[in-house]
Amino acid sequence: MSDADDAVDRELTMSRAMVESIAHEMRANEEVFYMGEDVADYGGIFDSTQGLLDEFGRDRIMDVPISETAYLGAAVGAAQEGMRPIAELMFVDFFGVAMDQIYNQLAKNTYMSGGNVNVPLVLTAAVGGTYNDAAQHSQTLYGTFAHVPGLKIVVPSTAYDAKGLMHNAIRDDDPVMYLFHKRLMGIGWMPAPDGPKTPVPETDYTIPFGSADVKREGADVTIVTLGLHVHRALDAAESLAADDIDAEVVDLRTLVPLDTETIVESVRKTGRLVVVDEDYRSFGVTGEIIASVADGDLDALDAVERVAVPDVPIPYARPMENEVIPDATDIESSVREVVSGE
Repeated sequence: MSDADDAVDRELTMSRAMVESIAHEMRANEEVFYMGEDVADYGGIFDSTQGLLDEFGRDRIMDVPISETAYLGAAVGAAQEGMRPIAELMFVDFFGVAMDQIYNQLAKNTYMSGGNVNVPLVLTAAVGGTYNDAAQHSQTLYGTFAHVPGLKIVVPSTAYDAKGLMHNAIRDDDPVMYLFHKRLMGIGWMPAPDGPKTPVPETDYTIPFGSADVKREGADVTIVTLGLHVHRALDAAESLAADDIDAEVVDLRTLVPLDTETIVESVRKTGRLVVVDEDYRSFGVTGEIIASVADGDLDALDAVERVAVPDVPIPYARPMENEVIPDATDIESSVREVVSGE
């Protein structure tokens, strides 16, 4: 079960856990700095940098102009010169205006230099919907970035994981995209579900990339998911338990590298797989996970379903947004289908 079950007295929100790990790394290494839109005085619109300006000042917590290409390019250059920048995209949806810096420079420069330069840059970005922000501010785009060679992709679902993964991301010599779901941050104007606020040790610790976490053990069906939908899957699992359906919930925690071994091991136990994703259905995480299981042990797979956003832009209207983003009821329904064999 989760490492967060270890006895720790205090609980943190996911945003506080992220900030704590960033502050620790900044104290330990003066080459670590944070840059982005509204990350200094405002503290990040999703509280990703609250309090850091007071301790580290404007030379290391830097507000930047609304020019993603310019500041991400500056961050890539700083990383190649030996610094360890953390650059924030306010919304992951804005990556389009700086796409060349991400997929042609950040992801490839180590390879194209023959290994002569490293790019130890952490690119953070808020992802996800569920709060009426429409098609240009509500995507996750997990599959888009996981598809690009050269990027490591981190998606925490709890405060404990957020801290350990952030420590690992900042210490990594390769570029890391750290995608945090707005709904999980614990900010006052966007209530989080109960799950992401967890016990968090005060000391630093790392969670290795490529180590999925079994958030709930079960025997009848494997639910593989990430981010916000870990909590929706756990809600579905509790409801299914009332009907004696025992669901195992696997939290991927990182997409690149992907912990295929833990997924296949779970499917060998249950024989049934439901993959849940808040990204678009086609050419995305659901298809990749299912293909990985089929490659790993096709005979272990008796039934499979995938639950994802249909291939449409995220609607603005709340009822329509709720219709396209999977909820616990959608997950529960798909689990019942694979269990019943329908």
